[in-house]
Amino acid sequence: MDHFPRRKRVGLLKPLLSLSLVFASFLMIHKLKVAEKDGLGAKHARDASWCGSKCPPLKKGAMRNSLGISDPPQRASNATPPGSWDAQVLNCSEDASVRTKDWFRRLDPRFHQFVLHRHCRYFPMLLNHPEKCADDGGGGGGGGGGVHLLMVVKSVIEQHDRREAVRKTWGREHTVGGKRIRTLFLLGSPTTGKDTKNLQKLIQYEDMVYGDILQWDFMDTFFNLTLKEVNFLKWFDIYCAGVEFIFKGDDDVFVNTNNLLELIGFKVEARKDADLFVGDTISKAIPIRNRQSKYYIPKELYDKPYPPYAGGGGFLMSSQLARRLFVVSEDLELYPIDDVFLGMCLQKLRLAPEIHPGFRTFGITRRKVSSMNSEPCFYRNLIVVHKLSAQELLGMWSVVHSDALVCAQRRPM
Repeated sequence: MDHFPRRKRVGLLKPLLSLSLVFASFLMIHKLKVAEKDGLGAKHARDASWCGSKCPPLKKGAMRNSLGISDPPQRASNATPPGSWDAQVLNCSEDASVRTKDWFRRLDPRFHQFVLHRHCRYFPMLLNHPEKCADDGGGGGGGGGGVHLLMVVKSVIEQHDRREAVRKTWGREHTVGGKRIRTLFLLGSPTTGKDTKNLQKLIQYEDMVYGDILQWDFMDTFFNLTLKEVNFLKWFDIYCAGVEFIFKGDDDVFVNTNNLLELIGFKVEARKDADLFVGDTISKAIPIRNRQSKYYIPKELYDKPYPPYAGGGGFLMSSQLARRLFVVSEDLELYPIDDVFLGMCLQKLRLAPEIHPGFRTFGITRRKVSSMNSEPCFYRNLIVVHKLSAQELLGMWSVVHSDALVCAQRRPM
């Protein structure tokens, strides 16, 4: 008999969730307007299209398949000017021939859509900012020449508070000793079942204020993280001839920007920057077979040890290597774990990521209860630490950069 009151509570759940979303939307808009009024990066409104009037408009009624890929009836004509993003409209139907394979019939169903659409690689851009890499410093700040360091942050639409914390801390755009630092956030589209239209309007407004979001028209899911990698590499190859180095990481890490720049300086001085790819390297790893794990991979999909790879929480690479990675990535099948996929690309180049003790993409210690994970002096001496909430990042940044903090002498990088 208890099922009747449960049904009543479930019936109230949907309107409560809707009210919560409306409240969150108003709160986000209010925060963005405050930031705009205070001059925290307010910019002129930009056309959400990435190439202005030369782009064919995306059809509002375009249907999505279960992977979240726009599926209009035909591919756009090849009228895009050279040096521009050319994935304007994508006809990405499933590869039906895969269904006839014996291994596919044995494959865990949760991987079916990924495998059926693995050939779908590049997608239309909803928000684009090629000026970020321009020599004139479109992102603001002084300094001549190109961009020394491009901070590239993986995020999702709902994590506005994390992006805001990054902008106020390690992602702040500025110039150090004449070397310009610029920041971009990588996003896909809202996943099915969410208030897609309102979320998209919110992200467009946020981008109007800050002008630092690259967004592609594929659904922002865990399996699609690799799409962020390959689409960014292509984007970088097109627009960023003047950028020297890239830091790529998550929106929940702490980055000591000064130590990162110091590491770059050491590599340049030693002339070891051309093939630079450094982070928290994992070697001799094998696919996880535990079906409950977020990183579970069935044998049908991959059945050999992983190549060495850097934890996706944060790593540093040279622009020269990024361009080479783009070239080899086009000949590799997409893999559902993005940092492993980059390891595969490095292996194709006969390179391996360099391990560095300053990158801690699993935290300072793996035990969350350890006091070391909240000790500011460790953060002052490290380069990347994972994982912090938005409030923890803001708090730690303030403490680490306080003159009142006294630490033992730091180790050389």
